[in-house]
Amino acid sequence: MSQKITAAITAVGGYVPEDRLTNFDLEKMVDTNDEWIRSRTGISERRILKGDGLATSDMVVPAVRQLCEKRGIDPSEIDAMIVGTVTPDMMFPSTANLACHKLGATNAWGFDLLAACSGFLYSLTTGAALIESGRYKKVVVVGADKMSSIINYNDRATCIIFGDGAGAVLLEPSTDGNGIQDSILRSDGSGGNYLNMKAGGSLKPASYETVAANEHYAYQEGQTVFKFAVKGMADVSAELLDRNQLTGADIAWLVPHQANKRIIDATADRMGLSHDKVMLNIQRYGNTTAATIPLCLWDYEKDMKKGDNIVLAAFGGGFTWGATLVKWAY
Repeated sequence: MSQKITAAITAVGGYVPEDRLTNFDLEKMVDTNDEWIRSRTGISERRILKGDGLATSDMVVPAVRQLCEKRGIDPSEIDAMIVGTVTPDMMFPSTANLACHKLGATNAWGFDLLAACSGFLYSLTTGAALIESGRYKKVVVVGADKMSSIINYNDRATCIIFGDGAGAVLLEPSTDGNGIQDSILRSDGSGGNYLNMKAGGSLKPASYETVAANEHYAYQEGQTVFKFAVKGMADVSAELLDRNQLTGADIAWLVPHQANKRIIDATADRMGLSHDKVMLNIQRYGNTTAATIPLCLWDYEKDMKKGDNIVLAAFGGGFTWGATLVKWAY
């Protein structure tokens, strides 16, 4: 009997822009203050991609290049690339196409996956299936968003939360039992009213009216989303542990989507996990949407040990949410 193939994460890369937007900068732009932002979200600053002609693919490229260097491979060895993003460079061609071209990943096919803040988890499960099929040996999964391109900096409800960044992982086949073990992914389109971007799609193509009405910016009904997110992320993480006969004591790290410190704390509590086992970088980067989870893996890479049980959890617009169990492979 052939051994079961699992998709192991064998390298991590990340990229955040140089430019910082601090809470004190925001105090000058909208009616808010540092203490209010920190106490409610946990965020002190976020990174913003500035410069003409720079887009999401320009953050994907350095993250993936770094991952290739760490693993000692050439981009031409990548078989496929999946980019989780809600801020593609353009509607088409896909950001994955453009990034592969810039990288010289000439043998890769790829596509973008749109699931808002759950984009990396959805992409990771998809990439793992490609590896498990036995047909692909090196699949790159990226979470990347240039949220500053769809944020209204006059809207204090959203502009304090979001930042720009990209994180990437390399998936390769493993037969030693490490890698992606299980995923529970969920979606509920009835949440679409509470967190969305109203215009720019086929429902409301761009017009003078949609631009004037600020409908090309992210819109969020904070309280409703907060309530759904706390329940969704905590429930699915607890369900994942139950399904795999694990408790909080068996988990080395929780890697939560960095939307809000209060949501993160609630998820850890529900899993029976002490807060020192929770990866946190929201204070430095804010919510980078699909990039938050891989950026945590990038920041905490040295703290993870081979064989560690790690739970990734996210909640995003759609609504989309989920949790993934990973055995760290290196």
